[in-house]
Amino acid sequence: MDTASTPNSEVIDLRIVARQLWAHKARFIKVWVVTFVLACVYILPQPRGYVSTLSLAPETGGTSAAGALAGIASSFGFNLGDNEMGDAFYPELYPDLVSSNRFIVDLLYIPVQTADGAVDTTYLQYMLRHQQKNPYLYPFLWTLQKAKSLFEEPLPPVSAARRLDPKRLNRREDQLVNKVRQLISCDVDIKTNVITLVVKDQDPLVCVTVADSVRERLQEFITSYRTSKARIDVDYYTHLLDSAMSDYRVAVARYDRFCDTHQNAVRQQYVSQRNEMENDLQNRLSTVGALQAQLQAAKAKVQERTPAFTVLQDASMPVKATSPKRMIFVAAMLFLATIGTIVHLYRKELVAQLLGSPTPPAN
Repeated sequence: MDTASTPNSEVIDLRIVARQLWAHKARFIKVWVVTFVLACVYILPQPRGYVSTLSLAPETGGTSAAGALAGIASSFGFNLGDNEMGDAFYPELYPDLVSSNRFIVDLLYIPVQTADGAVDTTYLQYMLRHQQKNPYLYPFLWTLQKAKSLFEEPLPPVSAARRLDPKRLNRREDQLVNKVRQLISCDVDIKTNVITLVVKDQDPLVCVTVADSVRERLQEFITSYRTSKARIDVDYYTHLLDSAMSDYRVAVARYDRFCDTHQNAVRQQYVSQRNEMENDLQNRLSTVGALQAQLQAAKAKVQERTPAFTVLQDASMPVKATSPKRMIFVAAMLFLATIGTIVHLYRKELVAQLLGSPTPPAN
């Protein structure tokens, strides 16, 4: 590579370099053609990938002093939690929930259908049997699998006859869950608490279906968590009310029998017993009324604690595939081929410069 020397540095004459590269234009053309063909042969059969995005905002607590302080802190990137609501399950934990084994396993049993209608099955069977792969990679994948089998025990198959246990996954089931986990992402903006869900898949309709299912299950979990204490109170007061109503009916039946058998009784003993039964009935009726009021209050608390979700961006079926970037891939391969060709042409000069020996003449 010809250079013009100066006392302190070496300056490369780009015109000389350009003329030398132009002299090898035939070689560059051959490399570009071969690289373009090989890159197209590899990237064109590559399965397309689609992305569906949705965002929603859950209802937060009221505007108490603690809540206002938490809002001010969130604007500086800090989260003090939902102090008014007393929630221990902060929005920052939603991504951990979405990526948990239980959440992913439940998601595997939703029904899905491809856009062309050729596949109509569960998400589990779709991931196991209907995932496309580059056919040119089959020999390499088969060789890799055989090589692994020499050092590892064969993986047990994923059985569709039994439901996966998120606490006891075998190696193949764990690989499947991890694969699905990589296709689903959840992000929460700590300043606005806006939840963004992103789902990737090879089919656009399956992509939207899974995104909607993730949203529904996340909403159900948040609602179940925030209303859990109130629902426990509803069950508790319902049990007490049923027991009180049963005791009241027994007391009414006993009072009716006593009155029927002592209609003309004038003895003070019977009159006192009847008055005592009437007082007992009144007390039991008051208890039933109080429990009914408490039950209605508990039900109202469930409704109060049930959050409302505002869907800011609903999931829609993507029209264009987001991956692979075919043009970018081919352009990158052509660029790397060009760099490799230049390095090959000037390999002797580069080695000489690295070793500090005199620069040989260019090819």
